[in-house]
Amino acid sequence: MNPIPSNDCLLVVCNAPDAETAERIATTLVAEQLAACVNILAPCRSVYRWQGAVEQAEEIPLLIKTRADAYPQLEARLAALHPYQVPEIVALPLAQGLPSYLTWVSNSVVSSGE
Repeated sequence: MNPIPSNDCLLVVCNAPDAETAERIATTLVAEQLAACVNILAPCRSVYRWQGAVEQAEEIPLLIKTRADAYPQLEARLAALHPYQVPEIVALPLAQGLPSYLTWVSNSVVSSGE
């Protein structure tokens, strides 16, 4: 296998409102090969402004590993699965990574062009 350039892979961050939703999103994204792996983290407290008011909520962070070319499909599917009107869906390019891990991520994700 040829090493995959690290900038071909993304880390997508999204918060789910509860563990059940987090599990459903994670399982769906991996099963549909839009993500190689999703880490479901421990609950955190989020503080944010929504409709003019400062709100607080417990949320479950998700760390989603995917390929850059699959991001548009992943974003659309994640938005459809998520119960929030405006879910946090942000992607960060991976600047560095173990080449064998990045290759595994790349080989585990299928985009519409394949």
